[in-house]
Amino acid sequence: MYRGREGQWAFLLHRLSGLAILLYLLIHVISISLFMFGENAYMSVHRLYDFWLFRVGLILIVAGVVYHAFNGLRIIVMDFTGTGVAYQRQMWYGVLAISVLATLYAAYMVFPRILGGY
Repeated sequence: MYRGREGQWAFLLHRLSGLAILLYLLIHVISISLFMFGENAYMSVHRLYDFWLFRVGLILIVAGVVYHAFNGLRIIVMDFTGTGVAYQRQMWYGVLAISVLATLYAAYMVFPRILGGY
């Protein structure tokens, strides 16, 4: 019976991060396209991005993009090398470590803007 170890979590997080990136891309394209309706429409939506919840979302997007990118590289290594599968667990923990470090750095850079509101 399959117990759901690192490979399953890597797969699930890869799919979820991909969907989150797609959602961010759609929101980004829609918000940029509002410029067609004038500067007031564009700026009214972009003022919302100063709200603290959007800034927390920015940290989560960084986490998703970094995880998705490095996990994609891990998948490439596993697919195109014969030895990659033997080290897939260790590589996944490396991907998690890089993702956590990048997320902490993004939080360090964004957190003053969350508190200061600027």
